[in-house]
Amino acid sequence: MCGRFTLTHPAEALARLFAAAPANDLPEAPRYNICPTQEVAAVISQDGARRMLPLRWGFVPHWARSPSDGPLLINARAESLAEKPAFRAAARARRCLIPASGFYEWTQAGDGPKPARLPWYIHAADGGPLAMAGIWQAWERGEERLLTCAVVTCAANAALAALHHRMPVFVAPEDFALWLGEEGPGAARLMRPAPEALLVFHRVDPAVNSNRAQGPELIAPIAA
Repeated sequence: MCGRFTLTHPAEALARLFAAAPANDLPEAPRYNICPTQEVAAVISQDGARRMLPLRWGFVPHWARSPSDGPLLINARAESLAEKPAFRAAARARRCLIPASGFYEWTQAGDGPKPARLPWYIHAADGGPLAMAGIWQAWERGEERLLTCAVVTCAANAALAALHHRMPVFVAPEDFALWLGEEGPGAARLMRPAPEALLVFHRVDPAVNSNRAQGPELIAPIAA
């Protein structure tokens, strides 16, 4: 799954990577602890052009009475994406790419009633930005309009399975157009675990367990 992530690469570099025109109101980087319900940068393709714009992380189905109606849908499982009523229309027509510099996962230590949660930071082995597969939705009620998104997840690869059984789906640059719907059908084949060589990970300070924590020290390695 993906419950927290980072974005430390500048918007200008991301705009070049995704060949997308950036909106003026993108959240400022660097961000070391992006949490659900916050705005994230996302790349969408409409009318033959790519745009990078802010979306609320937490998918709101069109039938929801309010943004807080129902569970918070921050992830969408690849295996059921095309069938689940909340996601199936977006899976067909509103796929997006969500840039990330890395993401966090947690393991547990101890067997007591409250085992310690040990955070790990996972990022590209080459230090470059990652493109998480996503879906997006425009939710509207009267004058209120909200653009929302969810990260598509799949089974973890062998390397990450030691931390968690799920991971985000990552899209390689050569597949951006296919995922964004610019090259017709076939995006389903991209919903697979990333190659093990793509990612590396290390333990980080439990300070990141707080959703208020920020700063580069959150991704600094500590002894495992």
